[in-house]
Amino acid sequence: MATYQVSLIPGDGIGPEVAEATRRILEATGIGFEWDYCDAGLDALEKHGDVLPKATLDSVRKNGIGLKGPITTPVGSGFRSVNVGLRQALNLYANLRPGKTIPGVQAAFDNIDLVIVRENLEDTYAGVEFDTGTPEAAEVISAINSRSQKQIAANAAITIKMITPENSRRIVEYAFDYARKNKRKKVTAVHKANIMKFSDGLFLRVAQEVAAENPDIQFEDRIVDNMCMQLMQKPDLYDVLVMPNLYGDIVSDLVAGMIGGLGVAPGGNIGTEAAVFEPIHGSAPSHAGKNEANPMAMTLSGALMLRHLGEIAAAERVEGAVAAVVGEGKDVTYDLREDRDPSKAATTSGMADAIIARL
Repeated sequence: MATYQVSLIPGDGIGPEVAEATRRILEATGIGFEWDYCDAGLDALEKHGDVLPKATLDSVRKNGIGLKGPITTPVGSGFRSVNVGLRQALNLYANLRPGKTIPGVQAAFDNIDLVIVRENLEDTYAGVEFDTGTPEAAEVISAINSRSQKQIAANAAITIKMITPENSRRIVEYAFDYARKNKRKKVTAVHKANIMKFSDGLFLRVAQEVAAENPDIQFEDRIVDNMCMQLMQKPDLYDVLVMPNLYGDIVSDLVAGMIGGLGVAPGGNIGTEAAVFEPIHGSAPSHAGKNEANPMAMTLSGALMLRHLGEIAAAERVEGAVAAVVGEGKDVTYDLREDRDPSKAATTSGMADAIIARL
């Protein structure tokens, strides 16, 4: 049996607790792991003077696979987001966010089974920005105003939205490949090409080209605001949704809300050379060290990692064990209880024990 070398980034806040619970659950499947523990976030800032040390990036590059807990980005200028930094440094171009209802989780919808595929590297998140009143902003504004009928105010702050043919094609091809490998029937491209005719228009045209090359998978497109309304009214009509970075960030959180919140939503960031899997929720520092945090999203992210590694049977066992524990509703953390009563709730480690017992 293969042994996988995985960079484990526990993170901070509740991260180390949910990471430890997930580590134990994954090892209980019988799959072999060698964990390379790495620092990122507030602890890394104290130890190394950087929220994302080079050693952590080097570890993920070497192993090709990472599992990351939630991380706090310090408030204030000069601190980069660890999540964005990881994605850009490792070229993790695809953000995968499945949203599936699990009986026992209090959720607004039943029978949701959607997958959001979000382009991870460009759009307004590329970080090309100019602050109000700076010489650089004045220079950019002057250049734009000399070439555009639409004039920009001299005191505007500027963020550049970039959509490229190459990255659009890569993310849409990923969505079609994912749909095919996971026996999904339809891909929907989400955009705002009716307003942003050049940037989103480019994304839509490329999506249509890729769809024509993949006739075995159904394809359609939706304008992003209409897409949000449709998800509220008839989510059963949709399957895999692919979209640029900003819309992906928003729509994936919307879908997480439909299935019960960020505490039950897994995620993965995938590139050609490496992949990092992570829960989407925050580091919740007020709950740190209390052994009360829900490990479900981190554990399901671990199951996504198993799927990425080709360990499908083990992934299904983990997902099934989580569903069994949550469905029974007894050995779950307080946020998963209908009465939210912490005195009757399982601890983080206790819920992990219950999941392991059902593997």
